[in-house]
Amino acid sequence: MIAIGSIHHVTLTVNDLDISIRFYTQLLGLQPIERPSFPFKGAWFKVGTQQLHLIEREEKQRTSSLVINPQQQHVAFRVKNIQKALQWLRTNGYKEDHPDPTQRLLVNLESRAGFPQIFLFDPDGHLLEINAEDKGD
Repeated sequence: MIAIGSIHHVTLTVNDLDISIRFYTQLLGLQPIERPSFPFKGAWFKVGTQQLHLIEREEKQRTSSLVINPQQQHVAFRVKNIQKALQWLRTNGYKEDHPDPTQRLLVNLESRAGFPQIFLFDPDGHLLEINAEDKGD
C-alpha cells in the first residue's frame, strides 16, 4: 500500500488570475507563497501545512451552476472562529439571500457533519466550505 501522510495541495483552474488572487488574499486571507516560473499563469498559497494552487485557464468557463449544494465537489477551509468568519463575509457583502449567486452564503451552524459550515463560491464558481471545530457562541 501507499503510505499517504497528508494532502500537499489542491489545484483550481481560474478564468482571471488577478481577480482570484484578490479573492483568496483579501477575502479569505490566504498567504501567497513562491511559485516556480512555469510557462503558464498561476499562483500558490499557504493553507496551514498544505497549499492551494491556482492556474489560469486558456479558455474561459464557469465551473458550476452557481447553486450551492454541499454534496457537490468543494474545497473546505477550517477557521478558528466561525462567527468572525461569518461576520467578515457579511461585512464584505456576502449574505444568505443575496440576489447575486456569486455573493450568496449557505450557513449551517448546526450541521449534521458535527461542525458549523458556511458555503460560498469563488469568482469562478468553485464551491468553497468554511468550517470550524465549534460554532463559538
